[in-house]
Amino acid sequence: MTQRNAPVAKKRPKELVAHNDVRIDNYYWLNEREDPEVLAYLQSENDFYNAMTAHTKAFQEALFKEMKTRIKEDDASVPYKLDEYWYKTRYEVGGEYPIYSRFKETLDSEEEIMFNGNEMAEGFEYFSLGGIAVSPNNTLAIFGVDTVSRREYALQVKNLETGEIYPDKIENTTGGGVWSNDNKTFYYTKKEPVTLRSDKIYKHVLGTPVAKDELVFHEKDDTFSTFVYKTKSKKYIVIGSHSTLTSEFQMLSLENPEAGLKIFSPRERGVEYSIFHYGDSFYILTNKDGATNFKLMKVGEDSTESRNWQEFIPHREDVLLEDVDIFKDYYVLSERENGLNQIRIVRWDGSDAYYLPFSSETYTAHVGNNRDFDTQILRYSYNSLRTPSSVIDFNMATKEETVLKEQEVLGGGFDKDNYIEERLWATARDGIKIPISLVYHKDTVLTKNTPLLQYAYGSYGYTIDPYFSTVRLSLLDRGFVYAIAHVRGGEYLGRKWYEDGKLLKKRNTFTDFIDCSEYLIDRQMTSPDHLYAMGGSAGGLLMGAVINMAPELYNGVIASVPFVDVVTTMLDDSIPLTTGEYDEWGNPNDLEYYNYMKSYSPYDNVKAQHYPNLYVSTGLHDSQVQYFEPAKWVAKLRELKKNDTLLFFDINMETGHGGASGRFEALREAAKEYAFLLDLEGKIVL
Repeated sequence: MTQRNAPVAKKRPKELVAHNDVRIDNYYWLNEREDPEVLAYLQSENDFYNAMTAHTKAFQEALFKEMKTRIKEDDASVPYKLDEYWYKTRYEVGGEYPIYSRFKETLDSEEEIMFNGNEMAEGFEYFSLGGIAVSPNNTLAIFGVDTVSRREYALQVKNLETGEIYPDKIENTTGGGVWSNDNKTFYYTKKEPVTLRSDKIYKHVLGTPVAKDELVFHEKDDTFSTFVYKTKSKKYIVIGSHSTLTSEFQMLSLENPEAGLKIFSPRERGVEYSIFHYGDSFYILTNKDGATNFKLMKVGEDSTESRNWQEFIPHREDVLLEDVDIFKDYYVLSERENGLNQIRIVRWDGSDAYYLPFSSETYTAHVGNNRDFDTQILRYSYNSLRTPSSVIDFNMATKEETVLKEQEVLGGGFDKDNYIEERLWATARDGIKIPISLVYHKDTVLTKNTPLLQYAYGSYGYTIDPYFSTVRLSLLDRGFVYAIAHVRGGEYLGRKWYEDGKLLKKRNTFTDFIDCSEYLIDRQMTSPDHLYAMGGSAGGLLMGAVINMAPELYNGVIASVPFVDVVTTMLDDSIPLTTGEYDEWGNPNDLEYYNYMKSYSPYDNVKAQHYPNLYVSTGLHDSQVQYFEPAKWVAKLRELKKNDTLLFFDINMETGHGGASGRFEALREAAKEYAFLLDLEGKIVL
């Protein structure tokens, strides 16, 4: 089979009119998920992909086994203490899903298995177990199950002493619940059925009809979503509302629930905040008063409105304050300076303050699961592009640390000293320096013939830190360089880094990526014949924009669940997540944003030109980026591209945005991507 046998989608022109501008969408009909003709077309794409890659199937299987061999199959998490129990997540040999268990008082006591994901997943193509919440008296657990992959969870309650699952079943939730102190009442979040926006908080009492659950809060602004949690102090139930730019919280005192909800501080456009309770005060992480990189403020419990907030840690132009963890004697600040994670520990009484020491330029360090309030132990994790992840307990008083677990890389032969990691700085076209974190095998010689995979995301202020991956070793050991371009749109260099890559500055994300590619080529670390690009979701939008703007730079591109039909999606407020995205991309009902989006939207800008080899993947049930976006994009690319490069469209007919649910099945998807790259490099060797 050749590219000439590729599926051809029928053209059925549909006029899309906005602001007196007419766009013709020839493939709009692919939006109908249940239409047999649509499903037949998608299947033909899968058939074409499978036929064209038949020669790589054995290699894909070998890659899969190689990746799987590196994973410790009977792995387990480091246990954590909550109340009188130690909790642990573990895997069994051959098991796709985790087993959640606990031990009373000590880890030497008998293991109590709460949930066995392998047994629960039987009979389902997709399975995801949502947040598990144990009741205050430790006898009951709320849990959520999604078997479709649209992130819609059915909530139930299990008696951990008897094993009984209660008949109370709540559909269409976000997957978790929050217990009140009476061990029979809990709060949960429901989703709007069409848009899947989290918009309502309900209260359920065990044993009562779900249909009679009390609506506690309805977030009516369709640009906001809502959620519920309990403070670490266990004194308050908190209901949060958030949009891209604005936050608001309400509190319910568990000591006096009859008093009802109280607004913490009313929402103010552009003011983001989050709250942490300690003693008789709240601490507020906020960007109020122009604190772009956030600051920490303090307020008493009784008068929490923003006019009463007092500065506790001031705003700093060169340090992004990302998070706060509260303990009885200490508070811990998660900061980012010059792109690097920092963890700062401070005693409440002011007698001691210091940073944990980190020396590399490509590491990732994050505060971990610290449920216990009255402890001197801080748990955090550390890894880098060449260093497997470690979980560390640090005594904040004695400053002694204990490495509880180091990620094992099985299969023999792994030595982190065999790999080189470094950070480079490319100069963007506007003079801004763009960081690039990269890793490669020490035996790989960097020349224009070196294959290099450049990855980025670049949206929502989400930062891709340089992290270790056992899967990635399959590329590095075959001579690939792996590079993360920390483009604007993330928060790698602070909040302004994000602000300069969104809305009417979104093009910076795309040009940063291109400029990083040109920098790597100019340094003769690779060349257009051996440079590859990869991104997923909003990073798939980046891939789509880049290949329209600079297709000549790349030999191959991987676009996973790509958001590529920006204008049409953002004009359709019935599509999940659309209205909540206005502050990220802009609202195209405004002419200025409409024109700007249209100028870069990958689908709208496909043109008659040469394109690199492409591997595009999606899931039929994707709730984040609907399957029809990449489907239409691929159809239009097939119609207009002028060269005979590969164009593969791989649709998982059973899953959604996150791909396969099992830990090993996800490796098969990685094996497909890597086989695509290695085939283009002529490196498929069995």
